[in-house]
Amino acid sequence: MSNLNLATLDISEHPNLPTSSGVLFKAKSDKKLSFEAIASAIGRNEVATAAIFYGQAKASAEDIAKLAEVLDIDHGHLESLLSGFPDRGKSVSFPPKDPLIYRLYEIVQNYGYAYKAVMNEKFGDGIMSAISFSTKVEKETDKDGNNWAVVTWRGSLILDSKRDGNGNGQIVAGQYDECGRSTISLRLKDKNF
Repeated sequence: MSNLNLATLDISEHPNLPTSSGVLFKAKSDKKLSFEAIASAIGRNEVATAAIFYGQAKASAEDIAKLAEVLDIDHGHLESLLSGFPDRGKSVSFPPKDPLIYRLYEIVQNYGYAYKAVMNEKFGDGIMSAISFSTKVEKETDKDGNNWAVVTWRGSLILDSKRDGNGNGQIVAGQYDECGRSTISLRLKDKNF
């Protein structure tokens, strides 16, 4: 893979990222590995893998061992950097200044209430979890050769409960699994990505 297609990081431009980010990105750059290649080696989705690099996702003991191996980082050192809990959300200024990240923010800003209304109609009153959550990015090329980014968000739907006459909570809308959860998927397309 050409080095031109690798995501790198100048840690000096991101003072709120954890120390682990600099270590991980340097090793990624030195090894000339994409997030797709690293994700495949550790058995994770590439967005989840990238989130570990940015300090926004918790790495399991297995993730740490596999990352140490594939990136040739001392296991003990990497374990000391990644064994804590992520401090999510503080790595990016708000609103974001990076154009691509800002467009994602803009999508939610422009379509947030529409998503909420449609979800409420489909599932009832509730919220989409960002904890019980998965996401992925795919590339799609249409018949005219235009590239599209397909971003999928999949979050457990946490419904508000309605009290019955005996004071017991009842979930009142949608279809649920054995734990009372419902999930949705959003496909976001941005032409020429």
